[in-house]
Amino acid sequence: MTRTLTTGRIPAASGKAKSLGVFLHGYGADGADLLGLAEPLAQHLPDTVFLAPDAPEPCRANGFGRQWFPIPWLDGSSEALAEAGLLQAAADLDAFLDAQLAKEGLAPEALALVGFSQGTMMALHVAPRRADPIAGIVAFSGRLLAPERLATEARSKPPVLLIHGDADEVVPFADMGLAGNALTAAGFTTYGHVMKGTGHGISPDGLSVALAFLKERLG
Repeated sequence: MTRTLTTGRIPAASGKAKSLGVFLHGYGADGADLLGLAEPLAQHLPDTVFLAPDAPEPCRANGFGRQWFPIPWLDGSSEALAEAGLLQAAADLDAFLDAQLAKEGLAPEALALVGFSQGTMMALHVAPRRADPIAGIVAFSGRLLAPERLATEARSKPPVLLIHGDADEVVPFADMGLAGNALTAAGFTTYGHVMKGTGHGISPDGLSVALAFLKERLG
């Protein structure tokens, strides 16, 4: 059984939805944390509907915010619980994406995912395992989970833009290279941008590169 995700929504500025952008937030945050990014993006993507769902679980580590799945080194959960949580959250997100595409009357190739931190982990896990390729993935400041399984489990290979701060104190900058190597080896078209001097966040130059990527694929 999948859980229903509560989501914030910003309609297409043009009034005509031709594409869908879904923001996936990080551990301990919620959808509202990223939905504000829709404002600068919508000026250049007027036909795009933007959604930012809340992750399905309360955050175990800090008592506020949401989590997609437990993280053992932050909340003391077991690896088995984390794996089970990932699989359940992946099913929840899959069902959410299918429902929202149907609601907007759009095909999968009109969908882009924009993840941050744990949201990036979700995007990079879920999108390749969907049968129909989406338009693309923007992956901010996260990591690719189980890279050794990607090549055999991938059912579709959407283009991926990896963006990471080289001063990230939460998710090591080295994870960007590890993800890029695994994605490229598995046959994904992969791009990268380094946010110089940036910690665990999104810099203006990172957002500009993300916008260019999204305009090319959704515009």
